[in-house]
Amino acid sequence: MAKSLKFFSILTAFALTLSLLSGCVSKPSGEITEMREGFTAKTAADEMGIGINLGNTFDSHYSSEDNLCAFSQVVGEGKPSDYETCWGAVVTTREMIDGMSEAGFGTVRVPVYWGNGMENDGSFTVNKAYIERVEEVVRWVLKDGMYCVVNMHHYDERLITHLPREEVVAAVKTVWTQVAEHFKDYGDHLIFEGFNEYLGAVKEGEQATDQEKFDYCNELNQTFVDAVRSTGGNNAERVLIASGYNTNIDKTTSPGFIMPTDSVKDRLMVSVHYIDNNMYWSKQIGSETWHQYAVSQCELLKNRFTAEGIPVFVGETTGGYVGNMASDRVYGNSQECVRELVRLANEDYGFITVFWDTHNPDGSSFYDRNGCTIPDPINAETVRMYGGK
Repeated sequence: MAKSLKFFSILTAFALTLSLLSGCVSKPSGEITEMREGFTAKTAADEMGIGINLGNTFDSHYSSEDNLCAFSQVVGEGKPSDYETCWGAVVTTREMIDGMSEAGFGTVRVPVYWGNGMENDGSFTVNKAYIERVEEVVRWVLKDGMYCVVNMHHYDERLITHLPREEVVAAVKTVWTQVAEHFKDYGDHLIFEGFNEYLGAVKEGEQATDQEKFDYCNELNQTFVDAVRSTGGNNAERVLIASGYNTNIDKTTSPGFIMPTDSVKDRLMVSVHYIDNNMYWSKQIGSETWHQYAVSQCELLKNRFTAEGIPVFVGETTGGYVGNMASDRVYGNSQECVRELVRLANEDYGFITVFWDTHNPDGSSFYDRNGCTIPDPINAETVRMYGGK
């Protein structure tokens, strides 16, 4: 298998052919194909409002080292729904997506583990049934007028931690070329985000300098952008999101992180996660220290990116702080702290914030996928206040 992967990494330009892709490409209907004239990343950022993740759904998988392409076990009968539900989610329905739109969300982030159903043949061919199921949900989001952000989620971790750098770069190029080709006719409300949180890591057991890690991170972001642009169609001008170094704000705003070059102007955003991350783990949520820290993180992002015309996409942020509140808090309960963080990021700094949310059968999620509503009235009001709908 190692020889097969090595051979593939050298000849990756030939791994994708029209015959490979012809069975996967679909044509969306007219109203979701529009690419507006003069549309930029800033246009999208101004419209995306508050978003929500379809978490632990298409990103769910059971890892395996027996398949050095998928790094994923076959779950159940290997149907898309088997993977979609293997971490506890229910099958996504049109009613769930409609409910998100009706609640006021402007964006749905759809994390995807592209290794699910992938054959172990060295070609890194995305499973046809799986990408078509993802597409079904993407279409529902777009039909409701929301933005849809599709990424590579957890699969980046498996590739980076198990394969040599050159093979990871080749695999990323191949997978993203297939995904981009499949979705190339969709309009400007579909956005691709290259990765999740694992840029900045290296293969397990290997050592690398800080500069080498930054170079690797930058190379993968560039590979993603180049792969998408190479497919043409609407992808030639689609807004893309470069993933930050571990999506960590301090690392991503440091000089070592370099945004990829692009063949079109003003179509890139940058992704980070959890503006108040340190305060969350130190249980200082709601304190004045928490608020000052969040402001300082926003200032770093503003000075490095938004001041240069690059919108900031906070792809994951907390929808609830139970158990992490400070004893000396001055910003109220969990829901009030959520609102203040959203207000700060969205209103004061113009960022896009996207709640990380999963399905909890007891209805305790930020968004209840059974009832298709936001159960908490304060949270519901926050989305209405700052959402993009």
